[in-house]
Amino acid sequence: MRPDLAFSENFASSSRPANSLTIELPIGISEQARKRWRGDQTFASREGGFCDYQLMTRLPRFLTPLLAGCAVTLLQVAMAVVLLAPEEPITERYSALVQHDSYWFMNIIDRGYQTIVPPIDHKVMEVSNVAFFPAYPAIAALLRNAFNLSTGTVLLITAQLAAWGFWTYFFLFCRRWKVARSLQICGTLLILANPAAFFLVAAYSESLFLMALLGFMYWSTAEGRTARVLAVMHGMAMSATRIVGIVCAAFPLVRSAVRTGWRGLLKPRKWLRENRATVGLTFVAACGGIAFFVLCQLRWGHWDLYMLTQAASWGIVPDYFAVFRAESYRWLVPALNNPTEVSQLSMTLGAVLLVAIAVCELVPAIRRRAGLPVRAGIYFCAATIYYLSVSGVACVDMESMLRYEFSAYALIVLALLNFLRQFRTPPIWVRALGTAAVALLSAAGLCVQGWYVWNFTRGNWVA
Repeated sequence: MRPDLAFSENFASSSRPANSLTIELPIGISEQARKRWRGDQTFASREGGFCDYQLMTRLPRFLTPLLAGCAVTLLQVAMAVVLLAPEEPITERYSALVQHDSYWFMNIIDRGYQTIVPPIDHKVMEVSNVAFFPAYPAIAALLRNAFNLSTGTVLLITAQLAAWGFWTYFFLFCRRWKVARSLQICGTLLILANPAAFFLVAAYSESLFLMALLGFMYWSTAEGRTARVLAVMHGMAMSATRIVGIVCAAFPLVRSAVRTGWRGLLKPRKWLRENRATVGLTFVAACGGIAFFVLCQLRWGHWDLYMLTQAASWGIVPDYFAVFRAESYRWLVPALNNPTEVSQLSMTLGAVLLVAIAVCELVPAIRRRAGLPVRAGIYFCAATIYYLSVSGVACVDMESMLRYEFSAYALIVLALLNFLRQFRTPPIWVRALGTAAVALLSAAGLCVQGWYVWNFTRGNWVA
């Protein structure tokens, strides 16, 4: 045995378990080396990524969120397919979740991106279909080629797997933040009962975008090399799914700015130098969407062909001041059979919710500093989704805002759980009132959602 490394097995005087081994290090060894050689770090360094020991200890932590996310997703599918879809054979009922925009994704998968320049001035997918970002149809195409399934089926499977991922990350955040079980149930119900929540399991890109966004947030706030790689993968998928994902890639920058203090931004060079890893993560995460623009430039000579197609075929001309105009907000109770009026009201309610959250975070009597950097990043993404969505659909009377606003709503509920977990357990009468309010809101929301699912699965326009 080397004299500079002695193994001691004096178990009687040791505070470690009897099966542990004490290692004495040379006196001149550095502090960093001591940390690497510590008993709990020797065989599973957190900076080195996952190894067998970490997998055995960490996998059980993911099992419960995975099962909970799967249960909620299956519940959503069962509600839509079994209870509300047309009375047809089960395969036809399941395929009823492929409607409207789903056919555009099917066209992109079957034909690839095709267009004339300039784009056609009305909606004809056989002529111009460069109006949707590529991540959702690309992933579905990979599944179709791998398992030889129909295009509509792989679109549904892709969306529902992404919905499972979204709910899994939702419960993983709750576990990381140690959110009480009762609050988790309330948060789940509030998201599940949103009238637009069924789009998570329909053949739309909402679930993939939300899954990638929450995954990007989760892994970018974790430590270790593996977490950084996963953050990059989720971020690129996020920005390649929806154009707003390119801006949401700034989540790490907002979190870092709040954590270190906004005064540091007064010296931008120093701040960028100190946060170069965060800046790099943001840039790489945005590259999924940027790559789509590069493709459009190389193939058709117009990097902004997506925007040109939206303007020519859908009449989308962004109005970036719409959110500041009073006439944009509608306060009357809409008719259920008028999707445009419902979308207009959802735009108003979204603004009210953002203002309410701002009040909670700024009022000294109730504000909480713990967890604020992460919440600020979540608020930034929610406000960005809301603002860009309003700006885009203001010219078409807020059409589809019900669906677009759902992503911002889900993020606000997640941030609200982080905020509420810091308060002491309230008196029983407060908990009873809160539970009753959540139950009433959830019941009303599920009723409205059921009406929309019934119409959607029969081919009627909802959002």
